Amino acid sequence: MQCSDKDQLQTSEHNGQKFTDLKGMTLAAFFTLLLLTGGNASTSQPNQQLGDSPESFENSQEMSGGNASDLYNQTFLHTAGGNASDPDDQNMLLMPGNIDISVMAHPRPENFLQIFEKVRENEVDVPENCSSQSVLEHLNLTQNSDKYTVERPVRHYNHLTWVLLEMKIYAILDVRETDQTFIAYIWIYLRWDNEFLWWYPEHFCGIEHILVPTKFLWMPDLTIVEKTEADKASPSPYLNIRSHGWVEYRNDQVVVSTCKMHVYRFPFDRQSCNISFKSIMYSDEEIELFYNANSTEITEWSRKVMRTQYEWLFDSMTVTRMTVNDFGFNQTMIVYTINMKRRAVLYTANFLLPVIFFFCLDFASLLMSDTSGEKIGFKVTIMLAVTVMQLILNDILPSSSDRIPLIAVYCIGTFALMLLSLLETILVIYLIDKDASQVAEMEKTKWQVEDQQEKLTDFQTCFIGIQKCSNCTSAKKTSFYCSPVTEKEGGRGENTEVSLALEKMSDDLGEIKKSITLLSGRQEDAKPGYWTRIANKINKAFAIFYFTAATLFLGIVFTMWFKEDA
Repeated sequence: MQCSDKDQLQTSEHNGQKFTDLKGMTLAAFFTLLLLTGGNASTSQPNQQLGDSPESFENSQEMSGGNASDLYNQTFLHTAGGNASDPDDQNMLLMPGNIDISVMAHPRPENFLQIFEKVRENEVDVPENCSSQSVLEHLNLTQNSDKYTVERPVRHYNHLTWVLLEMKIYAILDVRETDQTFIAYIWIYLRWDNEFLWWYPEHFCGIEHILVPTKFLWMPDLTIVEKTEADKASPSPYLNIRSHGWVEYRNDQVVVSTCKMHVYRFPFDRQSCNISFKSIMYSDEEIELFYNANSTEITEWSRKVMRTQYEWLFDSMTVTRMTVNDFGFNQTMIVYTINMKRRAVLYTANFLLPVIFFFCLDFASLLMSDTSGEKIGFKVTIMLAVTVMQLILNDILPSSSDRIPLIAVYCIGTFALMLLSLLETILVIYLIDKDASQVAEMEKTKWQVEDQQEKLTDFQTCFIGIQKCSNCTSAKKTSFYCSPVTEKEGGRGENTEVSLALEKMSDDLGEIKKSITLLSGRQEDAKPGYWTRIANKINKAFAIFYFTAATLFLGIVFTMWFKEDA
């Protein structure tokens, strides 16, 4: 608020008189201390300028040969009670002089009453205009002042309100792929010009800024375009007003915003999420937004204050300015883009490697026997395990993805190769079973031939026994009569014919036995059947195809995963 020349002159004279009195009192106390301590002229020379500017104090230190700091410390220690290690803080002269400052470093309840009594006993008379309240009264700044709260703080409606915006990322709290939501903890700094607020710091004991509640002043109606939920934390309650009319606002908040996720290379993906600021009601002819265009600098700022990054690595942050026309008039919008990279170590260990292990087990199952019934069950179990991994993946990836993610292609391709392996196993087992049925028929024929062979052998043995019995009976007859018996030629001829018939039949049975034995030996030395040989060839060819296809598939998928964007 601008004052008249007359009022300014009176205020300046009044303040000058008070500063002169204060300076005189300080010098009087100083000379009294010199008389009491027996100081000399060389040590008093620099301290005669205590009421002057800091530059004059530094020059006097150089001229005094180093004794000025000691005397200054003694003066502030005994007279002002100030901190001797901070000689530039001349305002400490206003503090009570006989209070032990070390007590305040470790306050105890029993010392509180003594400290406050000392403060009350040694109150220093200060000018009335050395407080923030005097500045507020000078500006006539109250909560009910429509001048400061209703409209933009400009003297002419054509004047632009310049708003400087800066943002830092303090923490990346969460990135939800399924909801496509980005949650971050950010710091915001706003600064704008208020044409009604200014004062001369020298008129108020050098006060250059004051803090006032936010409800006392107009604030820019900036909003975050991508925000989907209101911040549950309380906003910063104060504004900082500078003597030249700048108003500063600092606030931290948790922002839940939308973010278009590109999960094609999940889990080796990079995401870029925007946080855009613009006014709700004002056009770019009323509010103009400015920003720090140095992306490297704001990236380093955010990297220094970053506390947590969830499962992400903060890469960089860029800022751009653009003009939008959403409501029929142009508005300035500041867009901060946060670039980050996912930490893929846990996904690799918990998802990608187990699928590869299942893949290796399925490939190793080609070495199992096709005749055993466990091979198909083993392969089906592996396929069920991969299906479970796909169900877990379905809960992670968003359903609105433009392209099928590579990790889904990875699982589907692996599952397809395992399915081909299972179908090949079923085909091979079918061919082997078909050949085995023919072998079973041959075994049945063999058993029948062996049964006939046993029967012929028994018949031949019995026939040979009958022949021997016949010969024996003839011999007995000869020995019984002790003389050869004369038989008829007809009976002798019948015995000879029977004997010849038996010998011929015995020879025929021997030939049949030899044929059966030879046939049985050929069946035992027979080679694998036709379909079994075909199955073995299919196994070898599929093993080569399986290994080649798996190598090419995994190589292509991992190359696309780690391929950088052009």
